[in-house]
Amino acid sequence: MYFDVFTISALVDELRERLVGGRAQDVLDVTEAAIGLEIYNDHQRYYLLLDADPNRPRAHLVDGKLRRGLPKPTQLGLLMRRYVESGFLVDITQPVGERVLILHFDSPLGLSQVIVEAIERRANILLVQEGLILDCVRRVGAQDNRVRVSLPGRDYVEPPPQVDKVPAGMVEVGEIAAWLDEIPGDPAWRILSRHIQGVSPLLAREMIFQAVGRANASAADCGARAVFSAYAELIKPLLKRAWRPGMTRDESGRVTSFSTFEVTYLPGWEASPSISAALEAYYGAPVGEDAYQKAKEPVLAQIREALARVGHKAESLREGLRSEAELTHIRQAGELLLAYQYTIPRGATEFEAQYDLDGPPVRIKLDPALSALDNAKEYFEKYDKAKRALEGVPALLQAAENELAFLKQLETDLALAANWPEIDEVRDALERDGHWRGPRQTRPQTGKSAPLKVSTPDGYVIWVGRNSRQNDQVTFDKGAPDDVWCHVRGMPGAHVIIKTGGRGVPEDVLSRAAALAAYYSAARGEGRAEVDYTLRKYVRKIKGGKPGQVTYRNETVIEVRPADVAAEE
Repeated sequence: MYFDVFTISALVDELRERLVGGRAQDVLDVTEAAIGLEIYNDHQRYYLLLDADPNRPRAHLVDGKLRRGLPKPTQLGLLMRRYVESGFLVDITQPVGERVLILHFDSPLGLSQVIVEAIERRANILLVQEGLILDCVRRVGAQDNRVRVSLPGRDYVEPPPQVDKVPAGMVEVGEIAAWLDEIPGDPAWRILSRHIQGVSPLLAREMIFQAVGRANASAADCGARAVFSAYAELIKPLLKRAWRPGMTRDESGRVTSFSTFEVTYLPGWEASPSISAALEAYYGAPVGEDAYQKAKEPVLAQIREALARVGHKAESLREGLRSEAELTHIRQAGELLLAYQYTIPRGATEFEAQYDLDGPPVRIKLDPALSALDNAKEYFEKYDKAKRALEGVPALLQAAENELAFLKQLETDLALAANWPEIDEVRDALERDGHWRGPRQTRPQTGKSAPLKVSTPDGYVIWVGRNSRQNDQVTFDKGAPDDVWCHVRGMPGAHVIIKTGGRGVPEDVLSRAAALAAYYSAARGEGRAEVDYTLRKYVRKIKGGKPGQVTYRNETVIEVRPADVAAEE
């Protein structure tokens, strides 16, 4: 899909209407190639995404709040904070016929421009003041492009004009006839896109479809007058900036294209309220929890490595434990050998005797190199060793199983993390417990995340812990003995407290709290989830356990659908 000239023109009109006159309140490094701007205008906050991804360059408003997706700001991001942040957006322009968007800002440091060059393979975002480049996403030296050098401190040079193309609106029927005759076997849409300025492959295919009924028809199958008529019909409203933003969807509902005109050669065209809405539907936007997916990946890798390591340790401890029956057999073998030592010949490899009068005989393996007495001593030593293991290993095994449970909680914490502080807390927990392998990664300095506070219409307060540290805080700092405590059954997840204030808890409040407990847990993706609830006084920390690890009793089970709700921090 192409972010073409007319798409940018429609975007310019939309952004002028919504953003010009607004103040840039924040600059966000969304990815290495993308910058986000928070602009406040006419009592409304807007989020503008500028992306210089070489394969998918774009710019558009997003519906949700943009997030910082990098652990530390880029040099361009730092400079934009200095030159753009707190400044006012005074104009938005587009050079004629170019896939370039220019945002003009006026800040205490003077006038500057943020230039988005939305050109595949050569996409760039540049910060320019008084014609000089302050910095850019993609630095281009003379060895890469002798005509246009894009480096800090160099003059900004506009993209060279497309002199080999005819401007849209100035095409004659004779020119179309000549082009179609050049290479009759070529697809006709490719010929139009190659010769007419601003005509993308999508627009060209639509022209050919309206001309002959087949979007991929060859030049030989197209009449020049029919093609010219379709071209004129489609280009006229675009030149008048009479936009019809929309998108097409396939049978599965996936958005397959965006446009500033109605597309008829593809199925499922639908109008969109704005070109930004169509672009966001097609590309998606780095908002919400998914914006931090790249930052989570190295942390998740460490968690999974730790889970494998501790899981292997726990399995080894289980294998080292002898069963009670095996321990009894070893003791009985030693006692029988001691009792019958004078009847057992040297060199015997096996001995059998009855321990209980009404029990089965006990078969004992012997070391033929040892006497019966020495074999008895060997069995007693094995018994003492196994008994000591039975006394020590269960505690080690329990500690390993607690560690596994905590790591699984951290895995859930990371999956639910929606900002840098919450990701950092998972990383800190891994480092604190010695599970982080390799060098520490550079990251922004962040404070501690806070539990979620939800107030109900009838005056109840619900506290939700969204990671292990918050769980500990919610349960034992926020919760009073007679408050109601909730947790998803049998899975890692949030501790939830309903502050009762001595009142009974209505069913709808309980259901709401339980739905939150399920939503902020490993059961988030389930259709239904079981949630335990009990009074906080029946919840106890596990002795020697990690933050948020508890036992509880006197619980009741409620089944709910995991659901988030409007909340106030």
